[in-house]
Amino acid sequence: MYKRQSTTSAAGFTAKAPSPPEPRSSAARQAAQRALDALAGHAGEVRAGDGQAFKVVRVLLDRDGASHTRMTRTYDGLPVLGGDIVVHQSASGAWRGSSGALAGRPAASRPEVGAATAEKRAVAGQRKAEGSPVLVVEARTADHRPRLAWRVQTVGRQAGGTPSRVLTSVDAATGKVLLREEMIRTEAGDGKSLYTGTVPLETTRSGGTYQLKDPSRGGTYTGDAENETDLCVLVWCLRRAPATVFTDADNHWGSGTTANRATVAVDAQFGTSMTWDFYKKVFGRSGINGDGKGSFNRVHYGDGYANAFWDDSCFCMTYGDGDGTNLGPLTSLDVAAHEMSHGVTSATANLTYSGEPGGLNEATSDIMAAAVEFYAGNPADAGDYLVGEEVVLPGFGRRALRFMDRPSRDGSSHDAWSAETKNVDVHYSSGVANHFFYLLAEGSGAKTINGVAYDSPTSNGSTVKGIGRDAATRIWYRALTTYMTSSTDYKAARVATLAAAKDLHGAGSTQYTTVAAAWSAVNVG
Repeated sequence: MYKRQSTTSAAGFTAKAPSPPEPRSSAARQAAQRALDALAGHAGEVRAGDGQAFKVVRVLLDRDGASHTRMTRTYDGLPVLGGDIVVHQSASGAWRGSSGALAGRPAASRPEVGAATAEKRAVAGQRKAEGSPVLVVEARTADHRPRLAWRVQTVGRQAGGTPSRVLTSVDAATGKVLLREEMIRTEAGDGKSLYTGTVPLETTRSGGTYQLKDPSRGGTYTGDAENETDLCVLVWCLRRAPATVFTDADNHWGSGTTANRATVAVDAQFGTSMTWDFYKKVFGRSGINGDGKGSFNRVHYGDGYANAFWDDSCFCMTYGDGDGTNLGPLTSLDVAAHEMSHGVTSATANLTYSGEPGGLNEATSDIMAAAVEFYAGNPADAGDYLVGEEVVLPGFGRRALRFMDRPSRDGSSHDAWSAETKNVDVHYSSGVANHFFYLLAEGSGAKTINGVAYDSPTSNGSTVKGIGRDAATRIWYRALTTYMTSSTDYKAARVATLAAAKDLHGAGSTQYTTVAAAWSAVNVG
């Protein structure tokens, strides 16, 4: 049998998968040893032979002392996939049989197909290989016959956007693909949302029902606040509204109307999923804190509550149902991304939520929300530079909550910096940074994007040519996470974004000079 030189590839994938803990109790250890000792006398039944080794991974003890010892198997140091067995013994150690499906003993062989060829056979579609192929003995095929195989790891995305990590076994003798195994295991559901049509959802099966909880994104879930509110005094909360996780019998959620309480939960869950994916794919950030841990959503908060918020203390996003006249449920994609991005700001620059830092805090959430909308590419809610356009109702009197190309269109936001900027509400002082970002990404003047008409002025009469949304977003994110602090004001934000542009593109780059020009166009600098 050909022996590989190392069990671990450059990507960290180990062919011998980590095993559960060894049996700990004395009774379990004794049962494990009895099972190992018994193998020699039952080699034919368990297909044991020369070159093989067994490892106990778990012992189950019945009340009467009978034991069931689970083992994995290797052959000449290679893991035998599908060669695991369970040995059944009485309390006294008498053999009661074994469970396992191996059709024969592994036999010595050498790979006739090279690792590079196996990798080519394993890669399909838009997938790419990760790490190096490793040799295994594959016995999980329909005939359960052990074959020497190359195991190749590939990564990509599943239908609906779920991350995908597939392990493919390629016959080392023929080059035939023997088996593909998806390692990201979720329940694929779907939901009829209020704002974004029918969307895919990753859920968790619990008994005979499904939970609106996403195991592939840190366990992020959406719960029902049951129209209750938090009772808080200063920083102390005496009572919190619930977050009862939504459940469903058939994994098809919502109805597309507010008559079904799960409908807006679909919007919130989808919004946080897209925001998670955006930060992960674009910046390599896994979750709000960057630690892979999920947060949670509360929908149906209060009675007629026409707002949404992020709360550090519960690490959660909360959404009201709106007042029914001016605003509908505040669970649209950009609102969800906005609130989740407040958490990212809190975990990084922690911009103080007042004055100019507060305006930058709000603007960061608007900027990232716009980026998430474009990233999601949802035809029912195409990317734009409008904030909350989906949630406004006819009674509101305008098309959106805020407008990034000309913030003053909302009647209160600042298009450019002035000495009064620090004194206005943070949702209005954010206009300066929102306008800067729009100019940096798209440039000044009139244009139409995804069917929305924009006409962005400059305070100094200059003409700004945008550098593109992706470059602008990356510069803002680096400035936020690397250079901004809790007290960053607009002057310091100019310095921070210039430093970020220099890091990413160089001091003499078009991106760097455009950052400076866009700030000047909003009277900062």
